[in-house]
Amino acid sequence: MEEKTATLTADQQEAAALIEAWYHHLNTQIFVLCGYAGTGKTFLVDYVVRALGLVAGESAAFVAPTGKAASVLIQSGVPATTVHSLIYTREEDIEVDENGEVISEQFLRFVKKESIDSKIKLIVLDETSMVSDDVLRDLLSFGVKCLCCGDPAQLPPVGGSNTLLSTPVITLKEIVRQERDNPIVRLAARVRAGERPAYGEDGCVSVIPRRALDADARRALFTQADQIIVGTNRTRAMINREVRAIRGIAPDRVLPQDGEKIICTLNDWSKPLDERGDFHLVNGIIGRCYRVREQLDGLGQLDFQPDFLAERVEDLPFDTGVFVRGQYYHGYGNRACLLTNGILVHENNREMLRRFKVRREDTVCRFEFAYAVTCHKAQGSEYDFVVVIDESGYFEDGKEWLYTAVTRAKKRLVIIR
Repeated sequence: MEEKTATLTADQQEAAALIEAWYHHLNTQIFVLCGYAGTGKTFLVDYVVRALGLVAGESAAFVAPTGKAASVLIQSGVPATTVHSLIYTREEDIEVDENGEVISEQFLRFVKKESIDSKIKLIVLDETSMVSDDVLRDLLSFGVKCLCCGDPAQLPPVGGSNTLLSTPVITLKEIVRQERDNPIVRLAARVRAGERPAYGEDGCVSVIPRRALDADARRALFTQADQIIVGTNRTRAMINREVRAIRGIAPDRVLPQDGEKIICTLNDWSKPLDERGDFHLVNGIIGRCYRVREQLDGLGQLDFQPDFLAERVEDLPFDTGVFVRGQYYHGYGNRACLLTNGILVHENNREMLRRFKVRREDTVCRFEFAYAVTCHKAQGSEYDFVVVIDESGYFEDGKEWLYTAVTRAKKRLVIIR
């Protein structure tokens, strides 16, 4: 490793040596590597994998908790997929009668694989804080060494905490030379230290008083931004209405129109988004809708193209209620609603289906507009131009909220506060 260590910072060199020693000589299965924005965590991991004689996408499997987070790795040149596609397989339970005819076709579910590819010697898990304890337990059950990476300054998962990231083996703190002049990275470091962003311009970063924005300025920002990040659902709904009006969509056209930006709000692991089945339609996936059709019983159909894939998923049934009246027609809470031969059945009543011959079940999808999303929904994603409506004061973890929002931006950042 000596030849290339000159390209590493001091703490990167220390981390590389620790990872190499762990991989070759220690029996512990997990190594937790933390790093703040601009510290070169991705570069270090790529360097270490090659130094260990492993090949990304083959002997070293790079995984992330969401399709969008995996796509960020892919864009950096690393072959990556989701945790689910690596360790789970889809299974369908079918009940047949004595004549071999299908009596009931149970909903598709994910079950843990018996084994993963034997050539995988190292799993690199990115965005570790977004992975649930259950999924992490399943990931580790295969006995493969796991390099868990994350940023401890980001928001913890909803209803959880960054358990692994709170006890790292090492944390990268030194900003790499290439990022020292990056205004977004500089601001992120100040926010992490507890400072409030000062009004004014700093290169690609602008901090603007909310009262200083007139209608024309809002129009320009909201139409140019790749993503608007907010704190509350009230603000999210207000800005989504405003952006739709700016786009010239009449208020009475409540359903999404062709090309509008929407976000999935309910996990549906039965619907793959790509041919290989690496990515699925799950909560937080953002994309564009096409061929939107309204049907009976509060249902519609649409085609959906995720913003990180070229493929479209066609003819997805969706609940129109949230667009029409502000709440879903079907199901409740996080309970799914099923379409069985065109008849709506709530998930908790699925046992009733065993009495009938079932040909088809579809989860009724849930979507909402996504010109503006909350910070938790944006976590794991990156965008060239981000507008942040700073509502960090509403939250106990406001520092982590603002840090997470700021670090979603790659090239341009505007904070409105």
